[in-house]
Amino acid sequence: MKSSRVLVVSFVSTLLALTVVLPWPCESSPPARSFLFTYQVSLKAIPAGARRVRIWMPRPASDKNQTVVLKRVNGPVPLRETREAALGNQILYGEILHPSSGSPEFTVEYEVTRKEYSKGGFEKLVEADEGGSGALPPPLARFLLADRLVPVQGKLREMADENTRGISGAVQKAHALYDYVFRTVRYDKSGTGWGRGDSLWVCDSKHGNCTDFHSLFISLARAEGIPARFEIGFPLPTASMGTIPGYHCWAEFFVNGPGWVPVDISEAWKDPTKHDYFFGSLDPNRVQFSLGRDLVLQPKQDGPPLNYFIYPYVEIDGQPFEDIEKEFSFRDLAASK
Repeated sequence: MKSSRVLVVSFVSTLLALTVVLPWPCESSPPARSFLFTYQVSLKAIPAGARRVRIWMPRPASDKNQTVVLKRVNGPVPLRETREAALGNQILYGEILHPSSGSPEFTVEYEVTRKEYSKGGFEKLVEADEGGSGALPPPLARFLLADRLVPVQGKLREMADENTRGISGAVQKAHALYDYVFRTVRYDKSGTGWGRGDSLWVCDSKHGNCTDFHSLFISLARAEGIPARFEIGFPLPTASMGTIPGYHCWAEFFVNGPGWVPVDISEAWKDPTKHDYFFGSLDPNRVQFSLGRDLVLQPKQDGPPLNYFIYPYVEIDGQPFEDIEKEFSFRDLAASK
């Protein structure tokens, strides 16, 4: 039939363009995006007489939502793979002893396939929620505790209780908290203080970036006894290649039955037509690099735990070094069915 042929051609063209994520008719074959991702770092103005430069870079890992292959590593010294102990984040680590003048540069290239990740919409999640049946697995206890900038007591506990009063069930409570952050916080990077993921600061300022949106959600969820975790990576524009100006983060909360459920409140805020979609689903236009806050790296850094880990962390003779240039870019590969 002619009309069917036109429809098929139109659908394939849309998929290849990767500009719109469409619902997939078969749950076993979600939309996916394959691309090369390049992570470049240049260290500037290393002090004369420096004895040891240490560099840690997050290394994205393969999981049920993404497949990652390390394709190429270039730099003045070899980088070895290590793993952060608490949450298992993978790391590329290197040392430059008695560095000469100049600007050491590192380039790491990955081949990534990222799939759409969906646990279904609100109604489906409510039906799947097993409520209080069965104790939460012990590893989840970490995701009920406070982080340095993500408290769960005091003002945050009061706010969580106020927004879930009369609501039962973890999914319903998480949805109420998702809506509260969506309604209350605006995506606005003006002024100072944003981007640190400081839940109390967000409560007062009521604006920020993705870090701030999801830190507040995590505080509120944990305050209600719902395990929640912070995940960070990079967003992919709809173009087929280009540079990426900065990171993107999101969150997940845990419910008996469905398991870990993703939310992306800042993306929902930018496009309110996707408010329902981003409660329970993530599009494939991203790559995850690490999860968690207050991270102690491997080998252990001399400085304090990292607030989060997406950009390279460098120490020179035991002191944090921030004169770093970084560039992130991508190029789409053939569309994945």
